Amino acid sequence: MTQVNNPLHGVKLENLLNDLVDHYGWEELGRRIDIRCFNHDPSIKSSLKFLRKTPWAREKVEYLYLKMNKLPLPKPKQTQARQPQAAPKQTSENKSAAKPQVNSHIWGDKS
Repeated sequence: MTQVNNPLHGVKLENLLNDLVDHYGWEELGRRIDIRCFNHDPSIKSSLKFLRKTPWAREKVEYLYLKMNKLPLPKPKQTQARQPQAAPKQTSENKSAAKPQVNSHIWGDKS
């Protein structure tokens, strides 16, 4: 039973989308989630087709639905953004080692 704590369990995407459109309307929905299927000639059919193929957009729609119904929101996903690494401190021992030896394998080490 992995879906016990999932507030969206049993909610069809079409019902979710209909509830959002009834509550916000297409114009406000397009302002809140800026995707083409909400802003240009919106329809339930075209929106369902897009949301089923586009996970990032579906996540935004599901999040807005949870917020609208005051249901528990999911924890933010951890992104794997690369953190800049601090440069090693220069000491007198590694100053010559820190200097890049361009093509040293060809020309030899000319320190």
